[in-house]
Amino acid sequence: MSSTGFHNWITADGSSGFPAAANRYHLYVSYACPFAHRTIIGRSLKGLEDAISMSVVDWALDRSTGWAFNPDRPGATSDEVNHKSLLREIYEMASPGYSGRITVPVLWDKQKKTIVNNESADILRMFLTQFDITYCNNSAQKELNLYPSNLQKEIEAINEWVFEHINIGVYKCAFAKTQEEYDVPVKKLFQHLDKAEDILAKQRFLTGSRMTEADIRLFTTLLRFDRVYYILFKCAKKQIANYPNLWGWLRDMYQVRDIRKTVNMEHIRNHYYTSFQQLNPSNIVPIDANIDLDQSHGREAVGK
Repeated sequence: MSSTGFHNWITADGSSGFPAAANRYHLYVSYACPFAHRTIIGRSLKGLEDAISMSVVDWALDRSTGWAFNPDRPGATSDEVNHKSLLREIYEMASPGYSGRITVPVLWDKQKKTIVNNESADILRMFLTQFDITYCNNSAQKELNLYPSNLQKEIEAINEWVFEHINIGVYKCAFAKTQEEYDVPVKKLFQHLDKAEDILAKQRFLTGSRMTEADIRLFTTLLRFDRVYYILFKCAKKQIANYPNLWGWLRDMYQVRDIRKTVNMEHIRNHYYTSFQQLNPSNIVPIDANIDLDQSHGREAVGK
């Protein structure tokens, strides 16, 4: 996975040159992308929808032109901030002649007319930690602390192995060029799913009794696993539904109102099965699995 190109930070005190403020920043995302999805969830959980506007690209990704805005596609939008038709144009506004990867998410500064950051982990952390409670929509969102100081070391440690072996582990499996290149990441993927399963056998969430940033970062991959990665990415040893604790945890996470509303499975499935020609040259979108994320999860009692 290539590194991203813009790494400025919004800070609560403005010392970075990008102060937290309402109606200054705009988020460009795809509902299909698990990394962009992290930031949508962070924005939603912290009640920042009124403070940070958002545009959603089309799920259809043309490899020659990149992500596009298409208000005629249900769930997608136009670019109401810069009035562009392609995400590539946003990058070129920020950096004329830009030749790097055109990726989502993108956090845009309306005032400076530039990209603040295009690294999903950074954007998620900013949303969770840098926006004063005055920007949140209600008291519960103001009080929600998903990166508490006493859990930060544990969160960082979990993020490291989840990212390396699960978040991008599925991509390493999908795009391996040889059997040997595939065998290593697929083994590590399922070793670390087993690790998460064992953790969640003892406690409701990855760091204990409360949801944290670490749970959000695992959730977006596991949400897509049985419907996409299990089939398309050759991650076929087990489904998440075969893991009692991961499966219950996934439903527990999904049933949080401010997470559920960020999930667009139509965008997810259509994007993956039609945008990766080397994996699915026919563009056939398979029949959907009978996966009921609203099924009772019973996770409240775990660890008590």
